[in-house]
Amino acid sequence: MSSPTSETIRDRRGRSAGEAATAFASLAIRPLVILLVLVMPLAAADFKAGTASKVITPTEPLWMSGYAGRNKPCDTKQHDLWVKAVAIEDGAGNRCVILTSDLCGIPRSLSEPVCVEVMKRTGLKRENILLSCSHTHCGPVVRDNLMDMYEMTPDQPAKIFAYTDKLRGWMIETIVAAVKDLKPAKVSVGEGTARFAVNRRQNTEKGVINGIDPVGPVDHSVPVLKVEDDKGTLKAVVFGYACHNTTMDYFMWSGDYAGFAQIEVEKKHPGALALFWIGCGGDANPLPRRKIELCEKYGKELAVAVEETLDGKTKPLTEKLTAKYAEVSLLLGEVPGKEKWEADQSSKNHAAKMLAKKMLEHLKTGKIPDNYPHYPVQVWRFGDQLTWVSLGGEVVIDYNKRLKKEIGGKSPVWITGYANDVMSYIPSARVVKEGGYEGESSQIYYGFPTKWSPKIEDIIVNKALELSK
Repeated sequence: MSSPTSETIRDRRGRSAGEAATAFASLAIRPLVILLVLVMPLAAADFKAGTASKVITPTEPLWMSGYAGRNKPCDTKQHDLWVKAVAIEDGAGNRCVILTSDLCGIPRSLSEPVCVEVMKRTGLKRENILLSCSHTHCGPVVRDNLMDMYEMTPDQPAKIFAYTDKLRGWMIETIVAAVKDLKPAKVSVGEGTARFAVNRRQNTEKGVINGIDPVGPVDHSVPVLKVEDDKGTLKAVVFGYACHNTTMDYFMWSGDYAGFAQIEVEKKHPGALALFWIGCGGDANPLPRRKIELCEKYGKELAVAVEETLDGKTKPLTEKLTAKYAEVSLLLGEVPGKEKWEADQSSKNHAAKMLAKKMLEHLKTGKIPDNYPHYPVQVWRFGDQLTWVSLGGEVVIDYNKRLKKEIGGKSPVWITGYANDVMSYIPSARVVKEGGYEGESSQIYYGFPTKWSPKIEDIIVNKALELSK
């Protein structure tokens, strides 16, 4: 029988003392390794991105959206209109996709079917899909968005319905194609500056008008999301600006200043895709305007802001994506009675007559709704590196200022307006009190019986803050 001192001592599993010690150390270290894996940020190279785009320019004469003075279909173009998509996947497999569009607005009746089909075909959840528009007033009318603003020729409604059906398919296919295109990528963010946005709510003795308030609140920042492939070549750039996309009012299809900005960026980066979203620009205009030279100038200024940001002023995203989405009910003020709607049937304003007709139909079967139950609020967060809030409707600048302040932190906070559903203007409590177009009179064109309750500001902001935590 051998002595323990004359041969290596072995444990019950046949391991030597040294091997046992090594195994014990490994077991002790393993929880620490797991913890480190959980808390360490992702590497930039762990991200993936995919892109896709589709021309959506009408191929037959179609009514233009945006301005109440439109009185005929459009059949010419300045440049093509587009839907474009960028899909992003972090190293943990969390995905999101943003679709931008050269449209005045996207109604819920369009956005929800698009999202349902995209979820079915990609596995994405609703909170991971962001649908936005540039709010160009040189794009086509879409079904259920501002249709009652216009006294159209008899052939137009059917053509608009058919175009909207095609548009729904184009949006779905573009998003699905972007998700299928996911490849290794580096994603980074930064902010530039463009200064042509001017607050348009001018206080006069007769009340607030759409004019010029040179000292009114605006946001001149240009949020930029940069996407490069695994070789460092620019694949896509997504950027925003808080200003009405309304330089032009002619009868030509056009993405307006945002369209020119995207064209300019894509010229400088052949093969890359440029995408634009509009921020809280409900009460800001590009001023002066109405000349094509100005439209091109603003587009170039915005493109320069993007280029300067791309050139060494972005920081890589490395943290995981979390996405949240909710819908809240927005309250209206006091709804007028039957007498008003009977009187408005003889109004010279076509939109007012159409609204009166709808309100009287409501009264035949019940009461006029006093709320909007499906207002969308969406938040994407990349850890502490970026908080991206998306709000429905034509959001005024006060929401931008308040959310950036209350979300706080050192990381960027981006606020996209006109997102997922453009049902009306979304004024702050201040703007509701002051009145004017954004605060009251625009409700006619969107089919609401009265102005919003000032309580909607807290309802929206509180939900955004809840989702951003």
